Parts: sequence; structure tokens; C-alpha cells
Amino acid sequence: MGDVLLRAEGVTKHFPIREHLLGRRLLRAVDGVDLELARGETLGIVGESGCGKSTLGFVLLGLLPPTAGRVTFLGRDVHRAAGRELKRLRRDLQVVFQDPYGSLNPRMTVGEIVERPLIVHRLGSAAERRLQVAELFRAVGLRPEMVSRYPHEFSGGQRQRIALARAIATSPKLVVADEPTSALDVSVQAKILNLLKDLQASLGLTYVFISHDMRVIRHMCDRVAVMYLGKIVEISGKDALFDGPRHPYTRALLADVPGLDPRQRRRRQPALEGDPPSPMQPPAGCRFHPRCPFAQEVCRATEPALRPLGPAHLAACHLAETLGPG
Repeated sequence: MGDVLLRAEGVTKHFPIREHLLGRRLLRAVDGVDLELARGETLGIVGESGCGKSTLGFVLLGLLPPTAGRVTFLGRDVHRAAGRELKRLRRDLQVVFQDPYGSLNPRMTVGEIVERPLIVHRLGSAAERRLQVAELFRAVGLRPEMVSRYPHEFSGGQRQRIALARAIATSPKLVVADEPTSALDVSVQAKILNLLKDLQASLGLTYVFISHDMRVIRHMCDRVAVMYLGKIVEISGKDALFDGPRHPYTRALLADVPGLDPRQRRRRQPALEGDPPSPMQPPAGCRFHPRCPFAQEVCRATEPALRPLGPAHLAACHLAETLGPG
């Protein structure tokens, strides 16, 4: 791996949930995640809804404090930063949210929305900021004369372009894109994804790209981390993961993808059945074993470690060598 931009070590995020008047239980949203992110790459985080991928993204950004573990960005602890150091981190770490309707303030013009980060970080005079906002609109494929309009006057795809303009306004080093196209029409999704790639190429951005859609992950990402019930169960370069998945959960996710290259489905297994167990009471052993068609007694008794199975390819499965590449 090249220059490491961000590192997560043992990151855990638990939420106390009151179930009745006398007690609480812990919702284990993220449970001991280790990650490294190289400058300029796109790391995909994929999994079913409720697996903890968005929570992990918010912890990486410093928007949620971890219950345990540490996140460092260029060697600086994201969750211990304060004052000027925190402000600098906020400038370098940005996010694009899933909902293009809820992420923009309806009381502000879109020009004011995009200019706001420049004001907060005191970047340029008023005249310079106006010019910068116009350039940002052009960069995301919108006309500068639209700046005086309000969010409700735009389509979903246009709103997500505005959200992208706001995210890149401070010239960040890392952008977390949390399901940025899932709320959009299929006809618009490809345009936004290609815009994200164009911006990365022109601005040197690094992405954490969160999605439940394996086709989108394949299009966008260099490496992929597969999450299940708060844990990473497989992480690899994109090609190695799609050509030879080593974890049964990854294999099942790929089996659910229509139209995937037959070489990447050569050992088709049954698609996923049932729902994941509750993150408030994860099963003992491998968390996937209640839904795994290959589960054995060791899977029910002992939690597998995330271990190397090939060059830069790790998986948490007791049976990975026996099953071979999927």
C-alpha cells in the first residue's frame, strides 16, 4: 500500500438501547474494525442494510466518537483533535450523504449552501468566494447562474451535484460518500458515479465509498471491504474479490447480482436467505454461521480471525482454504 492517509485500529461503536424501565442493551453497530486507506484510492465498504457501514463511515470522519479504538488521519488522532487542529481536519474530511433532499438547507439558496464551507474556513474574500462558487458549479456540471435558486427547484440528481460542490469546496483530501446514488433514479446514477470519478481524477481525491450495490462497488472502487453485522469479513483488491471471493457471505452477495460476468459466478451458491441476527445479540462464533450453507461446528463455537489468504486479500472464515475461491 502507498502513502497511508487514514488508519482505523480496533474501531468499535456501540449504542446503548433502553429496552424497558430496568435496563439497557448494547447495539453493536461496529465491532473491532481495522482499516488502512491509501492516498488517491477508493475503498468500498459494502454489505446489507444494518451491517454498520454508515456508522463506520461517520466514525472515520469524526462525526461519531468510537466506543473503543482509534482513527488517525495523516498521523493525527481524529477524535482527540481540538481547536485549530480540529478545524483543519474538518476541512480535509468531507462527506456526501445519501439523501440529496434532506442534506441541503431548504431556507438557503444553493449558492449560499456551497459558499458556507468557504466562510467557515475563512477562504477568500466575498468576491473571491463568489467566483469560487461559480467554478464549483461548473465543476459538477451545473450553470453558475443557478446559484440564486433554492434546493426545491432542483431534481434529485442536481441536488446531489450541489452536495458534491459543497463537499469539494474546501479542497478536502478525503470524501466519504455514503450511498450517494441509492436515492436517485437509475438513469441519473451513472452520471453521478462518473462525476465522482472525474472529480477524483482532477482533484486527487481519496474516497471511502459506502454502498449495498455490488455493481456500483465494482464500477467505483479499487479495494473492497465486506461488512457483516459490525465486522469486516473480507477485504481485498476489487478484481481479486470479484474473481475469487473467499468468504461465503461475499459469495452470496455476488450470487445475488444479476448480469455479473460468468467468470465471477463460476461457483454459484444459493442467494442469501433470511435476515441478519440482531446486532444487540450477535451469535457466538462466526456471526454469519446461522445463514451460511457451509457452516460446521467450529463456525458455531469459535469466531474466525481476519487473516491473509493471498496477496493483500484477507477473510474471516474457518473454511476458506477448504472452499477455495468462490
